[in-house]
Amino acid sequence: MTSDFYQPVDAGLIPRFAGPATFMRLPLLTSAKGLDIALVGIPWDGGTTNRAGARHGPRELRNQSSLMRKVHHVSKIEPFKLANIADVGDITVNPIDLMLALKQMEDGIANILDAGALPLIGGGDHLTTLPVLRAVAKSRPVGLIHFDAHSDTNDSYFDGQRFTHGTPFRRAIEEGLLDPKRMVQIGIRGSLYSADEHDWAKEQGIRIIYMEEFTRRGPEDVMAEARAIAGDGATYVSFDIDSIDPSMAPGTGTPEIGGFLTREAQAMVRLLEGVNIVGADVVEVAPPFDVGGMTAIAGATMMFELLCVMAKRVADSR
Repeated sequence: MTSDFYQPVDAGLIPRFAGPATFMRLPLLTSAKGLDIALVGIPWDGGTTNRAGARHGPRELRNQSSLMRKVHHVSKIEPFKLANIADVGDITVNPIDLMLALKQMEDGIANILDAGALPLIGGGDHLTTLPVLRAVAKSRPVGLIHFDAHSDTNDSYFDGQRFTHGTPFRRAIEEGLLDPKRMVQIGIRGSLYSADEHDWAKEQGIRIIYMEEFTRRGPEDVMAEARAIAGDGATYVSFDIDSIDPSMAPGTGTPEIGGFLTREAQAMVRLLEGVNIVGADVVEVAPPFDVGGMTAIAGATMMFELLCVMAKRVADSR
């Protein structure tokens, strides 16, 4: 019954600056059992190739998520009435052992899925998406709707290092976790290592929508194509905060000018309604490079936007 669903702390009774910091001011649980959607942090940035700091993302995302209220102002969705949602804390990860950390992340997400909940993750650098996909796509490959400045399909860095935040989706395709023909990457831009950097991704069947194409077409047209590519099958959604222009989200490891406005990003996530989302993340929020918490505010807001879409899907399927 909806009366049994967890509810956020009411900011009209307890001010936002008071009390423990949890995602959306929801209760903090030790297990995802009984939940429809589990909000979880992955405080790790061991795949970062330049500016580290995304390990601090989940804590600041929780802090800034205190600004989220109960009802979406456009859709009027109240996710906490549609689904049982809570914060299940952070996955414990070893910050100095990359391979162990990847296994810990995979196991942590697997526990959430085994409990019957969908994971909505605050990262963490983008390599965290690989172990998440290992859990989410264990039984079959999934589609991917990916918002980012970068394709993250490079093969290796630094003399053959294959696990970085620039390689997760190449590894995921190689491991059979993603169906590349059901993948779309939106907002890709910035200078390249070589002219053929994206050739491998395109050869696999990935649809890359560069920022210039997005600007010409707009959110509605682009997302209609994205939904068609994903189809009715299980689909993961990954939102890298560097898809947003650094004038609005400076606190990230690899900023690229010319990105989405925050309102464009919000519009696109709202247009995910109806997609069979089996998990989602917001990654690469790096508080040490932020200004006034604005990147974390953007990230927390995107998590709320995703939460609304996911909660409606849960309620509709119920």
